[in-house]
Amino acid sequence: MNKSSIPLTRELVLIGGGHTHALILRKWGMRPLPGTRVTVINPDPTAPYSGMLPGFVAGHYERDQLDIDLIKLARFSGARLIIGAVDDIDTKARLIHVAGRPPIAYDIASIDIGITSAMPRLPGFSDAAVPAKPLGPFAAKWDAYRTHVKDASVAVIGGGVAGAELAMAMAHALRVLNKEGRVHLIDRGEILKEFQTDTRQMLLDALENAGVNTHANSAISAIDPQHIHFDDGTTLFADFITGAAGAMPHKWLEKTGLALQDGFVNVSPTLQSSDPAIFAVGDCAHLTMSPRPKAGVFAVRQAPILFENLRAVLSGGTPIPYKPQKDYLKLVSLGGKVAMAEKLGRARKGRLLWKWKNHIDQKFMDQFRQLPFQKPTAVARTVTDGVRDLAIDKPLCGGCGAKVGRDALTHALNTLPRFRNDIDHRAGDDSAVLRIGGQQQVITTDHLRAITDDPVLMAQIAANHALGDIWAMGAAPQAALAQIILPHMSATLQARMMDEIMATSGQVFQSAGAEIIGGHSSMGAEMTIGFSITGLCEQPLITLANARVRDVLILTKPIGSGTLLAAEMAGLAKGADIAACYDVMTQSQATASQILAHANAMTDVTGFGLAGHLDNICTASNCGAVINMDAVPVMQGALELTNSGVRSTLYRDNKHLVPELPDGAMTDLLFDPQTAGGLLAAIPEETAETTLKNLIAAGYPAVIIGRITDGSGITMI
Repeated sequence: MNKSSIPLTRELVLIGGGHTHALILRKWGMRPLPGTRVTVINPDPTAPYSGMLPGFVAGHYERDQLDIDLIKLARFSGARLIIGAVDDIDTKARLIHVAGRPPIAYDIASIDIGITSAMPRLPGFSDAAVPAKPLGPFAAKWDAYRTHVKDASVAVIGGGVAGAELAMAMAHALRVLNKEGRVHLIDRGEILKEFQTDTRQMLLDALENAGVNTHANSAISAIDPQHIHFDDGTTLFADFITGAAGAMPHKWLEKTGLALQDGFVNVSPTLQSSDPAIFAVGDCAHLTMSPRPKAGVFAVRQAPILFENLRAVLSGGTPIPYKPQKDYLKLVSLGGKVAMAEKLGRARKGRLLWKWKNHIDQKFMDQFRQLPFQKPTAVARTVTDGVRDLAIDKPLCGGCGAKVGRDALTHALNTLPRFRNDIDHRAGDDSAVLRIGGQQQVITTDHLRAITDDPVLMAQIAANHALGDIWAMGAAPQAALAQIILPHMSATLQARMMDEIMATSGQVFQSAGAEIIGGHSSMGAEMTIGFSITGLCEQPLITLANARVRDVLILTKPIGSGTLLAAEMAGLAKGADIAACYDVMTQSQATASQILAHANAMTDVTGFGLAGHLDNICTASNCGAVINMDAVPVMQGALELTNSGVRSTLYRDNKHLVPELPDGAMTDLLFDPQTAGGLLAAIPEETAETTLKNLIAAGYPAVIIGRITDGSGITMI
């Protein structure tokens, strides 16, 4: 992540993770503009590359080979990634609206959201068919279909080059998989009418050789889940129906007030819209001075111009014009590893052309697979004793991975005087207990070094993380004080960022029944968010000290966040895995705490890892525990990363807490520091199964991971 000591003063927001914006982010990582905070907004953590879609459909590529990893790319470029779909832009207030979060302010914005192949005017299409674009949902549904279907019947609506490529790819895939199947290509006019005679005939022959049934001049009246109904009264059976008939703009653009051409954003030669603060590129843009067809080659070649123009308008410079080429090379996949190339009306086909196309596509994708992340600063040959033992070869983790080790903290606290009789001192408990009259009040504090530059997501994680200590005691959250450190930035950006943090955390605390009543803020090197929280409890508090032999251990969330976040900082984690990790961390434990109110002992699994927090229960309760390692839930991608050697900064300290446990990748995850981790509860044996069912019904991925035993220490089975 690019960090600069120069204050942030301007906001650049990239709407969509299309080809142009992906290239912009890569360029920004290599040559950032100091003082600009970059945000990219996309519905998913990855963005599929359309050039390789036919190859994936045909079975030449794996699903993940299509994806540009936006989380990794954002880390490299120093941008914050917001996973969400834009549904409007308020150009007067300069606010971008995304469902489920506060509006995002911008000084300069750029739109690269591509097109859709949806056909909302065709009756039944929305319910029964799968548009070929956006690519992500289509690719997932096709992958599932081709894997499980036995007798396939596929229909592609749209007889242009995109539909023809898809139809031939589908036919090839079904043939290779030995699936009985029929593939139909349908158009209300002529098939492949955009090509000249010789080229068109070459493609029509390829369709015939691939076994694709073509239906020209066939107007469709309606679609149901297994049939296409034509205007002439005939019907075609098909159980996988997709649409690739032309380019449809996204409807929300109509609300923006920007000048549009058939729904696409009008742009000048400098790629600016009717509002000079908003650019548009790729298929969602219409070049008013020199219209061109919707093709990826133009998006790729717009990237250098857009990059320079964004820098220019953010720094007081003058934008330069984009000059599109008049014609371009068209490379069309023909199902198998054969392609056709056409330019200026001349066409050739063959296997070498497919290899050439594959080379071009792989070269494009390698720009994002092999990002030149900055290596850690080399350490001097001679250093003070102990320096090399401190994992100086990797960045310091964020979240709970940045926590000080338990031994250092415990030693420091044990030296403090204890002289008040209205405070219950219980070593290791999640919250302190204050006695005020006849009322029990618990108090805790927690703060996190940022693991994401998105203030909204970070606020959700930090608030749920801090609330975990209250919930683990069986208390009801009451009030909170916020402690916020913002990066050095202008007063305008400070106000924007504070609004995002406080609005989001306020919603989290309100849903938990608590109010934020104040706090403290300052500026520093990076964003840090924390909260001091009080809670009330009318029933006996749940502590670490009452676990009983034969109690069943229930864990409400999977582990592995420390490893995943450490890998993400190093550019080693998959974006989809990190997005799933975010979902786990932002899940509230409020309802789980209520379901677990009868626990004999409980804690939240955070910085000391599952083993460290279970050891706290065993020590306080004077008992042992056995863990069923096969039952311990792990976040997707975490075990793979652990096997590859990834560890959080706090791993070594945590490992010393329970040294008797053996080495091994799965065992090492027991020492992985968790951010906003789950609740670990010791439940009476007779109520464990009912409790587990209630947790699962409430939406928690809870599991039974072991039992409390006689003796001491933790063992594994």
